[in-house]
Amino acid sequence: MQQQNEQQQNEQQENEQQESELQRGLRRRHMSMIALGGVIGAGLFVGSGVVMNSTGPAAIISFMITGVLVVLVMRMLGEMAVAAPAVGGFYEYSRMAMGNMAGFLTGWMYWYFWVIVVALEAVAGAKLMQYWLPDVPSWVFTLLLLVIFTLTNLLSVRNYGEFEFWFASIKVAAIVVFLFLGALYVLGLWPEASSGFSNLTANGGFMPNGIGPVLAGAVAATGFYFGAEIVTIAAAESDEPERAVAKATNSVITRVLIFYVGSVALVLLILPWNDAELMATPYVSALDTLGIPGASQLMNAVVLTAVLSALNSGLYVSSRMLMALARKGDAPQGFTRLAGNGVPVRAILLGTLFGYVAVVMSYVSPETVFAFLVQSYGTVAIFVYILIAFSQLRLRRRLERDNPERLTMKMWAYPYLTYLTILGMLVIVSAMAFIPEQQGPLLFGVVSLAVLLLIYLPRLLWGRKVAESTTTMPAGSIR
Repeated sequence: MQQQNEQQQNEQQENEQQESELQRGLRRRHMSMIALGGVIGAGLFVGSGVVMNSTGPAAIISFMITGVLVVLVMRMLGEMAVAAPAVGGFYEYSRMAMGNMAGFLTGWMYWYFWVIVVALEAVAGAKLMQYWLPDVPSWVFTLLLLVIFTLTNLLSVRNYGEFEFWFASIKVAAIVVFLFLGALYVLGLWPEASSGFSNLTANGGFMPNGIGPVLAGAVAATGFYFGAEIVTIAAAESDEPERAVAKATNSVITRVLIFYVGSVALVLLILPWNDAELMATPYVSALDTLGIPGASQLMNAVVLTAVLSALNSGLYVSSRMLMALARKGDAPQGFTRLAGNGVPVRAILLGTLFGYVAVVMSYVSPETVFAFLVQSYGTVAIFVYILIAFSQLRLRRRLERDNPERLTMKMWAYPYLTYLTILGMLVIVSAMAFIPEQQGPLLFGVVSLAVLLLIYLPRLLWGRKVAESTTTMPAGSIR
């Protein structure tokens, strides 16, 4: 009976994909840059300085720990996405693996994360634009950015892909140039280069503040890496989903550690980690040290590009996730409707509306409502990654049993590395309870999760009619 239910569900999913009117307007070049651009955000260019200033040279370890976990999660996602490309990506995989509740929580947590990102990046983008036009009120820029990217996403998925391709290209080019110039400086091949490798041991040693800040830095870095998984959601709108996802996922795996860990290491080799003023804008400070003319202007433009990329991606991915939720009865059915150009207009507009509200809260209530949103969304991202890992653990068993030919891309050392990844992320969540600056985000993240459980409760009690999961085991019963 269970095998029959699974076969029926697989057929249902195939029919849904065939009937979908979503445009397949994303090419492989779009997919590769969506994957790379997703992990290179404003957090790397600005937020990483906070981690380096509190951790010291051992911040390299912090970014390495989190980077390895993200690479492993991306490999899991790649395995599932290549085997079964689906609208909603890992939301659908969570439903298939662990039941309706797991799918509901995964989908809505992910939607929540990205609509908050939309608001945060709109506010951040406005502040960056004020660097050049300080007399213009920031709310004008915020409104302008939201309107521009809403229209971009409403026109076609190809517009999103093109914008993200060029945004990501600029970010990748900036990182590559920084790595090249920084390496010349560290190796003594740059005029007036003097620091060498001494900054790794100066000012208190490699790990001057102990292991605690290293773990805290790993927690903080988790949010910086989030975004690489967008490519598995975009797979449903790719003209070659299996090949595009496989190539894009592999590109992230081979480059994410170089871009993040490599650039962070170079910053720490060029600058003294304990100079808070320099670490407030680490990449600008590093370029200034190298004597690059107009470094602040150049880096402000690059960071603005990263911010706009995240804003663009937030509108795209939140709308697709909402549409996937609606298709399975986890959101109002009206959000499944597509415009004539194959774009989910209502889903895009809801994400934008929430963004407008959050932006207003950033000005009206920065210390309460907006602070809650900001502090909770990072923890929610970790919860999503944990659910992804559990989903892969179970779906891999089914694929090996029923459709082994679909496993053209496999998770390494399954199931051992999957278990290790789950353990690593649970350790990060547990560590947050003992790190003072992370206790607030952990609490707010747990509150957000509890609110979603309360929203799901009526459905659980009243047996609301929804699409059946492929599993007959209750959610959370993975062993």
